Amino acid sequence: MSDPGADSSLEVAPCAHGRPPATGAIRREPEDFVVDEILGFEPDGTGNHGLLVVEKRGANTGWVAAQLARPAGVAVRDIGFSGHKDRHALTTQAYSLPLPALFDVAQCLEWQGDGYAVRAAYRHGRKLRPGSHRANRFELRIRDLRGDRGAIEASLAAIREHGVPNYFGPQRFGREGSNLRRAVAWAGGAAGPRDRSQRSFALSAARSYLFNAVLAGRVARGDWNRLLPGEAVMLDGRRSFFIAEPADAALEARRAAMDVHPSGPLPGRGASPAAGPARELEDSVVAPYADLAALVASERIDHERRSLRLPVREFDWTFGDDDTLVLRFVLPRGTFATAVLHEVLADAWDAGEGGEE
Repeated sequence: MSDPGADSSLEVAPCAHGRPPATGAIRREPEDFVVDEILGFEPDGTGNHGLLVVEKRGANTGWVAAQLARPAGVAVRDIGFSGHKDRHALTTQAYSLPLPALFDVAQCLEWQGDGYAVRAAYRHGRKLRPGSHRANRFELRIRDLRGDRGAIEASLAAIREHGVPNYFGPQRFGREGSNLRRAVAWAGGAAGPRDRSQRSFALSAARSYLFNAVLAGRVARGDWNRLLPGEAVMLDGRRSFFIAEPADAALEARRAAMDVHPSGPLPGRGASPAAGPARELEDSVVAPYADLAALVASERIDHERRSLRLPVREFDWTFGDDDTLVLRFVLPRGTFATAVLHEVLADAWDAGEGGEE
């Protein structure tokens, strides 16, 4: 098996819109990286759970959950949240926790500490589950911006019109690729991690690496946002897909409107549903990592699909007078702001986090 550990973050991941036109600094302060979770539903207003909107600064999601469990008098495992958010950022996200029927949920507004504060509190009927939010809203400030203004504007316009390759960000692979290296060793015959979370992180890193490799190949070919014969076509914002062979004018119109997207593999049990040239390309990229793909399948994880293209919704930007650029956009859950920054900043991939943890 080829060793992906040397380039675990896919530092050579090609850009879709040409060479990144700028350099700059991000995350100098947590306020430079603002993320607000968009749930996509309203609190029930009644029920045996509280739904708390929490602002956190320089703190990770799990740590805040532990802080909320203390005044609530519940176990950390009873705290629910939809997704992990960046630590080195200013973020808001929802948490749920069981509450007694006579407890005044407004008292939760007094819960705060170093790095977190409850900003809103409601009654809700159920525990929040992973993946239950719809999207994340970002406001990113790039400092010490260097580059040709016209070229930067052109890159931003291309992102708004065409989206970006839907790469998994480098944080998916662990610090310095530790999760991926653990998966590679496991696939090579070493004992798998005993800790359940570490096993999950390793398997997730393996699938993410294989997806990124397929996507990088499609970007290099220039067809990452086009429908190949036999393509497994994904509906925007959904996990469902259908096979296109060949793509007709109506389907091409839907692709151009970002209503549907080409997809890539998240390997697991079962064969890829893609056919023809699309399947041949996938197989050729994944083949050198057959042991890694086999490991995922052996852990009873089913093959899934992920869109190759990431639409960047509500995208706008502002240039400041002090060599700054502020980007504002909305991304669906499970995607990474790093994928957007990668098209603008030459050193964005080295900056680490940038989406769901």
